[in-house]
This record gives sequence, structure tokens and C-alpha cells, in this order.
Amino acid sequence: MMTRPAARGSSDWRNRAIGALTLAMVLRLIYAGGVELMPEETYYWNYAQHLDIGYLDHPPMVGWLIAAGTAVFGPGEFGVRIAALFCGVIATLFSYRLAREMFDEPTGLVAVILAQTLPFFFLTGFLMTPDAPLTAAWSGMLYFVYRALIKDQARAWWGVGVCLGLGLLSKYTIVLLGFSVLLFMIIDPYSRRGFKRIEPYAAMLLAAMIFSPVIVWNVRNDFASFAFQTSRRLADRPQFALFKLIGSVLALLTPTGAVAAAREFLRGGTAAGGVAASGGPAASESERGRGRRFIQVAVLTPLAVFALFSLRHEVKLDWTGAPLIASLPVFAAGIVQPLHRIGGLIARAWMPTVIVLLLLYGAGLYYLMLGIPGVGYGRHAELVPVGWRELGRKVGVIAEDMRRRTGTDPLIVGMDRYAIASELAFYLPDRAKAVGDTTSGHLFGQVGLMYERWFPVGGLSGRNLLLVAWSPAELSDEALANRVERLDPIQQGALTRDTHLIRPFYYRVAYGFLPAKTAP
Repeated sequence: MMTRPAARGSSDWRNRAIGALTLAMVLRLIYAGGVELMPEETYYWNYAQHLDIGYLDHPPMVGWLIAAGTAVFGPGEFGVRIAALFCGVIATLFSYRLAREMFDEPTGLVAVILAQTLPFFFLTGFLMTPDAPLTAAWSGMLYFVYRALIKDQARAWWGVGVCLGLGLLSKYTIVLLGFSVLLFMIIDPYSRRGFKRIEPYAAMLLAAMIFSPVIVWNVRNDFASFAFQTSRRLADRPQFALFKLIGSVLALLTPTGAVAAAREFLRGGTAAGGVAASGGPAASESERGRGRRFIQVAVLTPLAVFALFSLRHEVKLDWTGAPLIASLPVFAAGIVQPLHRIGGLIARAWMPTVIVLLLLYGAGLYYLMLGIPGVGYGRHAELVPVGWRELGRKVGVIAEDMRRRTGTDPLIVGMDRYAIASELAFYLPDRAKAVGDTTSGHLFGQVGLMYERWFPVGGLSGRNLLLVAWSPAELSDEALANRVERLDPIQQGALTRDTHLIRPFYYRVAYGFLPAKTAP
């Protein structure tokens, strides 16, 4: 065992935290209005154009926040993303308060650095997706549960109820944090006393009241959203995806974070204590031990559920992100006062990791906004936010020409689930009009998510269509000919930036949409 090194003072960590926070926020503010929206962001922007109390694939919070952001800051990219920046600040604040509560002020400041710079948390503070409000609510709920169960503060349960309700309005996966809390109350003798108190039950009632709009929406729509996130996912074609889950943890935490996680959650003992921010004594050894067990349960329970699911089902990169925010306090404690030689090596690796991450974020955002000479965007440019403005401009010209020829506005159909339709709705020249004139490939049997409800096939009979796709094969399917009266030949266009090709796109005009399939 090596001697524990002297911890840096609060002022040193405060300067580092201010530096990291400032750099991360400046990058977001500079590029939030310049980098084109991701397909997911424009899809959720369409939520805001069809405001409701529920949607098929997610609860409504992301749409509500985008509507508020664009109402205050304008209809552009910055207005769409501004709520994500605020959510990132909220998540960081609660991470700071939890780490300070568990350990001391320097640990809280290091948690600020990690919450602003680790990949998942940097991106959720930049991109406007359901993960942004989910992570803020998850972080807040962790803090209030810690105060309720470890500090035995009954009034903290009201905070638990509010955060759980807001989290459920953001993304259903916060239910896993609720399961984690229940499990900890069962295994922790001191916390079991909570089952005899009224506050936890009142908190659950408060959460249900906040969540009630989504319940109402599901009742009115045959529980479609609940089914989409449960039975539908379980019915997907079986496949082994555990390696993807492990890869997502490595990507979202960085290798340094993954090593730190393995060490912190597999070893025994407690992390270093210290002096609380208030000047009084830090948490007692008993509180720190119970707090560490709570963090272990809060991180490992959701990850275990996802690991079991990944044995037979596909997983997504962002699923493990929000649960990992519970690990930040113990990571930060290991940096401030590392124990043992391995802990010291991990602690010394963190600051170079943070610096490299910030440099990568700056370079990546610059590349997306302005490009780098000689560096292209790969074969799957539709997966990155580049070229969508150009696509909107060019498709707008084609649609206007079609309107002049036919005398009617075409329905623009993106031949995929939602990406092309959503991006065109946002980037076509007349955005207000485009929302009602762009839809997805569900017209021809593909999955269209909310587009299936926004554009019921039966109400589109006779419409002329402008079909847009990334490959000619998507426009030559025999099913297309069976669903329209006639088709023009496939045409090719090109997306460019500064005269350099980004990628080609393809389009085709179809006349007289037939909702019911006819014989070939």
C-alpha cells in the first residue's frame, strides 16, 4: 500500500472546475447554433410542431422543451438545443452537490469536471434528445434519495417524487433508478425503516401525478407507447449484443473511466473522507459506507438489466449513459485522494483524459460546422449532421418546380423511418409549410414511428409525391409502382460543401398515391 498523497486544496480544484466548465460551455454556445441538427433532434423538433401529452416512442418532455426553447430563442438550431445546455447545467449541479455531500468540497468540484467533459454528459448537454432532461432528472433524484435514505431527511422525498415524475416525462428508463432505490431499501437495514413511513409513498404519488399526462395519452391510444418500449422491443429478432453494451460503456466513460469504474465498484472499503463544504465534519464512516453501497446499487442494477437484455436483443449507445452519472462522486473521490498505487495511476490519468476530450470536442465540432480540408464525411454521411441544409435547399427547388408543373404542392416522402423527413421539415425553405408536407416511408410499408399518426395513409389518397432517398434501390422497389398511378424516372442530385462532394442523393416523382395496395 502506498501512502495517500496530500490532497490539493479547494481553490486548486475550483480553478480547474471553472476552467473545464467554461471551456465546455463555450464550445457548446459557439457551435450549438452552427452545427446542423442530428436526425433525432429534428424528429423531436417535429414533436414540438405536433405538441401533445404523449408520443409513440418517447414521453413528451423533449418536445415541450424544444417548443419552449424555440419560442424564446428563435426557431433555429440554437433554439432547439438551448434546453439541453440548461439540462446539462442542472445535472452538473446535482452531481456537485451529491459528491460534496458524500465526501467534501474538492470532490464536488472534480465531479463538476467529469460531468462536463465525459463524452455522454458533454453530448447530452449539447444535443436535444430525451437523454438531456432524463440525465438532469436522474442526477437530481440520486441527490434527493441520498439525502432521504443516507441522511435520513424526510423532506427530501418530495424532491425524489418531483425528479422521478419529471424523469418519467423524459424517458421511461428512469424506472430502473426507482428499482435501484427499492432494492437498496430492502438490503440496507437502516433504510428498511422507510417502508413504515408515509413520505416514500407520498413521493410515488407525486411522481404519478406529474407523469399522469403520459398515462392519459396511453389510455387513449391503446397503451401504444408502453407497448412500444416493452413488448415490441422484446419481440425483435433475437441477437447477441453484449459486446455492444460493453463498448458503449467504454465509449461513454472513456477507457480511464472504465478502469476507474471497475476498480471502484469491485473493491471493498470506503473512499476518502474530508471536510464538508459547510466547514463541519464530512460524512461519517457509516454514512460513507452506506452511501457507497447505494451508488453501487444505483449503477449496477440498471447495467445488469441492460446486460441481460443484450444477451438476446439489440442495445443502443445511449442507454447506459444516465445510470453512469451515479458513478461520478466515487470517481471524483478517487481523483482527489487516491488510495493505493493503482488508484494514484488512475487519478493522474484523469486530467490528461479531460484535456484530450476537450480538444477532440473542439476539433469535432469545428469539423462538423466548417469542415477540414481534405477530410470527407464517409459513406454514411446521413448519420452525421452535415449536408442537411443543402439537401433542404435542393429538395425545395425540386418541389417548387413540381408544384409549378402540377399545380399542387407535393407531399415530400423521406424513404426511411424518420431521418430524411424530419431533416427536410426543418431545413426546407418554408419551414412552417414543410411540417405539413413531409412524411416518412411508412406510406410504402416501412416503420414511420410518429409519422404514421401524423400522416395517416388513408387521408393521402391521390397526392403527388416527391420521394427522396440515399440510394436508387430504395426508389426502384416494385411496391412503389403498386401504390401510385405512375412514376417518373429516378433522378440523382449531389450535396456539396465548398464545391466538394458530401454525398449523392436520389429522388423520384410519383403521381396519384393509392393507399390500398393494388395487384401488380
